[in-house]
Amino acid sequence: MSYQPLLISFDEAAQLRNELGKNTLLGNALSRDIKQTDAYMTEVGIEVPGHGEGGGYEHNRHKQNYIHMDLAGRLFLITEETKYRDYIVDMLTAYATVYPTLESNVSKDSNPPGKLFHQTLNENMWMLYASCAYSCIYHTLSDEQKRLIEDDLLKQMIEMFVVTYAHDFDIVHNHGLWAVAAVGICGYAINDQESVDKALYGLKLDKVSGGFLAQLDQLFSPDGYYMEGPYYHRFSLRPIYLFAEAIERRQPELGIYQFNDSVIKTTSYAVFKTAFPDGTLPALNDSSKTISINDEGVIMATSVCFHRYEQSEVLLGMANHQQDVWVHSSGQTLSNAVADATTIPAFNWGSLFVTDGPEGEKGGVGILRHRDAQDDDTMALIWFGQHGSDHQYHSALDHGHYDGLHLSVFNRGQEVLNDYGFGRWVNVEPKFGGRYIPENKSYCKQTVAHNTVTVDQKTQNDFDTATAESKFGQKHFFVADNPALQGMSGSISNYYNGIDMQRSVIIAELAEFEKPLVIDVYLIQADAEHQYDLPVHYNGQIIRTDFDYQVESKLRPLGQDNGYQHLWNVGSGKVESSALVTWLQGNSYYSLITSAVEDSEVIFARTGANDPEFNLRSEPALILRQSGKNHVFASVLETHGYFNESTEASLSARGEVKSVNVMGHDEVGTVIRIETVKGNDYFFAISNEAESKHAQTRTVKFDSHYYTWTGAFAQVEQSEVDPASK
Repeated sequence: MSYQPLLISFDEAAQLRNELGKNTLLGNALSRDIKQTDAYMTEVGIEVPGHGEGGGYEHNRHKQNYIHMDLAGRLFLITEETKYRDYIVDMLTAYATVYPTLESNVSKDSNPPGKLFHQTLNENMWMLYASCAYSCIYHTLSDEQKRLIEDDLLKQMIEMFVVTYAHDFDIVHNHGLWAVAAVGICGYAINDQESVDKALYGLKLDKVSGGFLAQLDQLFSPDGYYMEGPYYHRFSLRPIYLFAEAIERRQPELGIYQFNDSVIKTTSYAVFKTAFPDGTLPALNDSSKTISINDEGVIMATSVCFHRYEQSEVLLGMANHQQDVWVHSSGQTLSNAVADATTIPAFNWGSLFVTDGPEGEKGGVGILRHRDAQDDDTMALIWFGQHGSDHQYHSALDHGHYDGLHLSVFNRGQEVLNDYGFGRWVNVEPKFGGRYIPENKSYCKQTVAHNTVTVDQKTQNDFDTATAESKFGQKHFFVADNPALQGMSGSISNYYNGIDMQRSVIIAELAEFEKPLVIDVYLIQADAEHQYDLPVHYNGQIIRTDFDYQVESKLRPLGQDNGYQHLWNVGSGKVESSALVTWLQGNSYYSLITSAVEDSEVIFARTGANDPEFNLRSEPALILRQSGKNHVFASVLETHGYFNESTEASLSARGEVKSVNVMGHDEVGTVIRIETVKGNDYFFAISNEAESKHAQTRTVKFDSHYYTWTGAFAQVEQSEVDPASK
């Protein structure tokens, strides 16, 4: 038999058949898919609904139809049960019967509509998965059945994507990936090489202006990072792997997995490596707070990377965390490896800097990771890349947030300093049709919704996409060769007119503390006086402060615009030297201690103001406010203690850090002091000079004290003697 299904050959299906009923990752995945597909086939049967809202009944039914056709196709090959084949035939026939006469749906956003869905992106996905299913049963169909399904359904869909919407087909963008993958896979399924070539090489067949190869060549930075962030990046992995597997099987001479220095591996690892220790993906730009490495595309990528690239321990750790594999020959390889392993450590990609921009020239993401003796992972992330916008694709589809130098921190199994993420209730039709809520623009994208400095209660780059697209941050340093003392730093310039900002984050393992300290030094240099706000978004219950504050008896918003209109002013207090706030989150206490100067203020805030439809989650925040010209916010986040209500245990609710002060800063460096309740002092110095000078030894003098160090940053000693005089 010359025809082979696209993703699983007949021989591979026979091998996968041996996994049925086994208590392995693959065996369990098969059992789950069988249970899910059987239930859907029985309870829903064959239904082709009309048009409906995005996220509404009709939308969801079309989506579930293609999902279960795809599952049924693989299950037919693996189990050889004809009920799965018959289900696909009946479903595709039902769609082919009505598709030619369907009017276009009504678009509710900037993406053009399909006949089934309100945007062609979903129509691409439908055709891709339906084509995969069709390839699984192709060899069982009569010529008459093939002609009906191909002529009245699949070929008409191809024409919509490559002719009607030709202007969108060659766009280098994650939507474009789905379009080319759908057309290419469909072309393979119906033996239409002309359509496959358009999908591979673009409508001009030049391999540059469009097509899958152009997508792989142009969409990612040299480190594989996708400008819109991990949420949209992981979404791109599905079409990449589905099409790549089909290409490898139908046109192996293209060497798709080795293309462009194995860019498929590089870009997959860029997603893997950003994940928090609990597997969730950080909310950079428009992002869900719950998407994790259990995403379908990441599971595919994990299986194929292990099968085709390298059988590494960290991929085993990911699979063990996911407790899932792709139902595919690659998934079988990974499942067997997990079953054969005696011990599998939790996945840990270590500390890394990932570049942004097509040449890696537009800043990036810095990540520091520390695993302690109890196997607890601390992770800190700062972002200073290019604006995460697909403005080149369509002006209304700007997924970028205005949060240069945002900081997230994770430890003890939870995100401690967090990003709100996007404002959207995905597929929850009563909430704005499941689309982005209005507050996504008015709050979530705004700078104050993130853990980075706002100036004069404004948003970076005037909340203007075109302006933001012209700016990007730069790496100041990234040093992680010593696990006990790691540091990273980035800078942004003129995100506010006349203001430069540099943020440096150090993870320091010190014997006096039960967990590493996260030290945050935020340097602001301006040409005039301004109000500086450093928001800190957290989750938990305030336990104590070391300053007096007043709680507002009547709630009012913190401002009128730029996101401040959505923050309730809950309370505030004046501070003069150093401010400490402790909160309880889960079983852990966290203390944030921040330097302050005269007339500093700590504001307690909470989301929910000017939100008449209760679209926003109610979450707390601290805002550290200071007015001046040049300024340094120096903060330390200390993790300490343990709380367990069931055993009435509360240990070390008070941390060891007493205060944080800035000893001084100039063009050479910044020095801070951390004072503990036991009377110990720790001094840290950070270079403010260009990266090319970081290897030099330097000395700074502040208030009659000298500090000397070599490198980008260091723990230093305070001296009253100039080392040059020795």
